Amino acid sequence: MSEIIVSTPVHNRLEQLFLKHNLSKKTVVLFDENTKELFGRDILTALKNQGFTFVELVVPARETSKSFRTAYRLYGNLIEADVDRSWNLLAVGGGVVGDLGGYIAASYYRGIPIVQLPTTLLAMTDSSIGGKVAINHPLGKNLIGFFHMPELVLIDPSYLKSLPEREVYAGMAEVVKYGFIADMEFLRYIEKHFDDIVAIKDPYVSEAVRKSASIKADIVEQDFKEQSGLRATLNFGHTFAHGFEKLADYRHIRHGEAVAVGMICALHLSRKLEKISQDELQRGLAILSKFKFRRGLVQKRFKDIPAETILESMLSDKKKVDKQLRYVLLEGLGKAYLHPEPLDDGIVIEAIEKAKKCC
Repeated sequence: MSEIIVSTPVHNRLEQLFLKHNLSKKTVVLFDENTKELFGRDILTALKNQGFTFVELVVPARETSKSFRTAYRLYGNLIEADVDRSWNLLAVGGGVVGDLGGYIAASYYRGIPIVQLPTTLLAMTDSSIGGKVAINHPLGKNLIGFFHMPELVLIDPSYLKSLPEREVYAGMAEVVKYGFIADMEFLRYIEKHFDDIVAIKDPYVSEAVRKSASIKADIVEQDFKEQSGLRATLNFGHTFAHGFEKLADYRHIRHGEAVAVGMICALHLSRKLEKISQDELQRGLAILSKFKFRRGLVQKRFKDIPAETILESMLSDKKKVDKQLRYVLLEGLGKAYLHPEPLDDGIVIEAIEKAKKCC
């Protein structure tokens, strides 16, 4: 399992950590345009001072960078720079850079080591951990990819201070998810310190990052390739979210925003199936009501879209089995499960309609 390091400033320890994990000091550093501007100077200076040989690559800071076209261009850059199997790749950024960098590392020379250095709350708590890396296809998100576990995940919570408020709330959706699916005590902590976490106050934000990363790492270790159904519980709210993202053409909505709305739908579906009580439903909705983007997002993007259209869009989800959607639901706050049987479209549509009304 990957070692997860939470440290500030983490870039000062790169040589020590790479050598500890038998990683060479020849690395490809992948940024997006934003992370290059914010963190590039410090990280590249640290690599130079610590004796690394490195190649720097930069991609646009947008979801469309997770594409065959971008990957093909980067392969060319690596070949021209004489990068071979003795190198590794350091992905510095959010989910786009982490996914794209992991995809490149998994496929170039049939696989080179990947080190994740996430810079967003969502990436620190979710996408950088667990080894699922992918690019998008016009017919669906994250459909082409690999299981390629990072050698290291290096988390520096101080990077979060650079994030716009919208990105913080988008990442907070994944943090809340971990409380819903696996840890009632953590959910209570989130309820109590929600405002402190989104304000990037310590020790609250560092504790939220550590706990979220720990929960995901534990689940992944038990079910790396999603064979037992346990890892699937990490997708609470995501079946709905992927439908929302497709409707928004993967551009007009943050992944975490879609997940927050998806969790509202999943809570209502859990209640429709009598897996959670009315009190638990209301408590869950109260936590999600703290998201500042939530109401405007639903009203502007999805409130007027028929539930049937949303369901049709959800069918692009890569987690289908035999063309049937799989739903992660709750059987109590802090305890998720993968529903074992296909659900009738009618009950799903009813849950979506209730979610739209409550928003």
